[in-house]
Amino acid sequence: MQIVVERRPEGVALIDDDGREALVAAEGLAAAVAEREAEHPRWVWTDTAQWYPPLLAAGVRVERCHDLRLSDAILASIDGRPPLADWGAPRRERSETLFELDEAGSGRAGRDAQPLPSAGALWHAQRAAIAAHADPVRLTLLLAAESAGALAAAEMHATGLPWSAAEHDALLTAALGPRPTPGARPARLTALAAEVERLLGLGPVPIDSPPALVAMLRRAGLAVDSARSGELKRLDHPAIAPLLHYKTLSRLHSANGWHWLEEWVHDGRFRPTFVPGGVVTGRWASDGGGALQLPRQVRPAIVADPGWRLVVADAAQLEPRILAALSGDAAMARAGAGVDLYTGMVETGAVATREQAKVGMLGAMYGGTTGVSAQVLPRLERAFPRALGFVEAAARAGERGERVRTALGRTSPAPSASWRERQALSATDAVGEAERRAARAAARSWGRFTRNFVVQGTAAEWALAWLAGVRRRLWSPDAGPLAAQPHLVFFVHDELIVHSPEAEVERAETALREAAAEAGRLLFGPAPVSFPVTVAAVQRYSDAK
Repeated sequence: MQIVVERRPEGVALIDDDGREALVAAEGLAAAVAEREAEHPRWVWTDTAQWYPPLLAAGVRVERCHDLRLSDAILASIDGRPPLADWGAPRRERSETLFELDEAGSGRAGRDAQPLPSAGALWHAQRAAIAAHADPVRLTLLLAAESAGALAAAEMHATGLPWSAAEHDALLTAALGPRPTPGARPARLTALAAEVERLLGLGPVPIDSPPALVAMLRRAGLAVDSARSGELKRLDHPAIAPLLHYKTLSRLHSANGWHWLEEWVHDGRFRPTFVPGGVVTGRWASDGGGALQLPRQVRPAIVADPGWRLVVADAAQLEPRILAALSGDAAMARAGAGVDLYTGMVETGAVATREQAKVGMLGAMYGGTTGVSAQVLPRLERAFPRALGFVEAAARAGERGERVRTALGRTSPAPSASWRERQALSATDAVGEAERRAARAAARSWGRFTRNFVVQGTAAEWALAWLAGVRRRLWSPDAGPLAAQPHLVFFVHDELIVHSPEAEVERAETALREAAAEAGRLLFGPAPVSFPVTVAAVQRYSDAK
């Protein structure tokens, strides 16, 4: 049963499958939804991020929905068109992937689209598109998982992640010194900057300006091309250790310092705004607060309420396992039968160490062609030919300008017209060798994107199915409000955190494990690939790692 929620000038219309309408005033919507929720409908609305928070604020949780905005974005990617625009609330543009997609002509939202049709008209059009799809069952699963993720995102924002402001302040003080006056540098950073200056011996050091810092390091006789930590670690000079320490503490101060604490933590909760589908592969983004990048330095401040626990679950080596299932590589599936896939690869004799297995698989999925990755890839190709061949085929498709798809059908954007024109010209005598090299580099870059798209996008689908399964298992309609029973409070790619009363921890742990196994079956059926999760019930998030 579906109920379409449609805004009208005189109120909100609730439209049943048979076309019957009930018009309610905006202030009465929560009560009307709560009453109809007993029928277990699927609510069809334009944008969960707009409709659901007011319901949650009124104490109304819904079981299922169909998010027209998120579904349109997926259907648009399949059709190769821009998604519809103007859903009623401004949204920031975000980076679409790990790779720069400035060549992606169809990957951007349609800013010049026509006014949005009614919710009922959109729902009718989307049902027709689903029915006409080559695999409507899997597409329906994808849209349901995406919509369930939107519900979970709104709920996690409403309940918040438990956060101790006092603990956060204490760890900042321990690392940086007393809180400085606004605009001033913390004492520890000042001391480290002075130490770097003394050891370089060249006068004042522009430590916060990467280009100027690189120039000064070169004056000191150090061969360096950037101020990135990875490059600095290779240098042999006494000033490098305090410089690296300065960079670490400076990131803490700027990203999660006292200003961040005042802006984002209130009433013992951190409430980020998650953005489902914010990345072109289907991964989530966040709209401020850095929710998807909580550094280890601040995790001791994430503390469960008295009498509660944080139940932290982490999917082990998710993307390589997804690749094994996608490709049907039986040898790789057997290697991942235990908790640690990389150790299983070592035991097959494919590589000598766990680190080689990890670096090699990351190279295979992300297109690494240098260093240790390049050395071990041939061995991995011999041991797991179907898995490595699968991502190679996706890369070659991208280099030809073709689009690729995830397990449930999310489709990569096509490269732009200028990309295609460059590739076409490179095959003629109209351009020189420099232009041909540039065209080949652009093709390889797009191939790296499509290589990873199929794996990262399918991993995002598995994670959404996992998230939805946990959410469904945790909820008990007779156990009181959402925040009074075990509930999700954090999600990042392959990790979930449940905030649970101590008496309910075992149930939460079971839900996390059962939902992970269910997600594997939903995406891949009886494929012999396991998706184990490690689960830890802790008082502090930092104790789970």
